[in-house]
Amino acid sequence: MGADDKTVAQTRQAADDGSDIAARLNDFRGRIDRLDEEIVRLLNARATCANEIGWLKGRAGMEIYEPVREQAVLEHVREANPGPLEGDAVARVFERIIDESRRLERLTTEARQRQ
Repeated sequence: MGADDKTVAQTRQAADDGSDIAARLNDFRGRIDRLDEEIVRLLNARATCANEIGWLKGRAGMEIYEPVREQAVLEHVREANPGPLEGDAVARVFERIIDESRRLERLTTEARQRQ
């Protein structure tokens, strides 16, 4: 049983025992807030990589949009997903992340070309 499973099991046991549900909800909400902060940190780290990729593509005269690579990323995250989200749900989130990364690559490339 992992740490997450233990927390879920403890929450369910506490609810069954009539413990303070509001306090448990607050605990989980705080945990979600911390996870959201980590997701933001990781998204920004990914965006930094996308910026560098955009710069390298610009230097090489490559197109920003690479549909084959984007499909490979989507397939990778579907395969890496252990659940409980379905693979298609994870792919939809990453489609948005890829869209924003591509936009950032374009902005970075345009800004560097003006310099």
